[in-house]
Amino acid sequence: MTFLDCTHDHLEAIRAIFNEAIVNSTALYDYEPRSSEVMEAWWAAKQDKNLPVIGVVNVDGTLMGFGSYGPFRPHAAYQHTVEHSIYVDARFRGRGLGKELLSRLIARATQQGFHMMIGVIDAENAGSIALHAKAGFEPCGHIREAGFKFGRWLDLALYQLILKS
Repeated sequence: MTFLDCTHDHLEAIRAIFNEAIVNSTALYDYEPRSSEVMEAWWAAKQDKNLPVIGVVNVDGTLMGFGSYGPFRPHAAYQHTVEHSIYVDARFRGRGLGKELLSRLIARATQQGFHMMIGVIDAENAGSIALHAKAGFEPCGHIREAGFKFGRWLDLALYQLILKS
């Protein structure tokens, strides 16, 4: 497998991974799969702000997963904090790809001079919480009933990592 900076050519595979997570999990609190137009806007925003989309491909060139980060909140005082996300294609989960993607996102955010990374995780996602804890993230908040999906209320767990400059 190879880790790389995704290009526009990966966008449809990224959309497929996003949409599987939307339809089948609480990793994203969206209801509707993302359209090509939504993904084009997402990609343009990443490119405009020089924000990475790091992917991992197998020997056949199939995108197995990706990670990225973006602004935590739009206000100026948050400019040094990013919120990240990692998604792995269901066919390739359980292989340590999330750990490697997270490590690479941390390194890139540090290189870009950011001060903090925030993970906003569905509170029932024990795997993601464990991944973040192993990477040094600390719990910094719990928001009860922040979202509603699949006929039930969902809690959010917030994790933070202060980056070493």
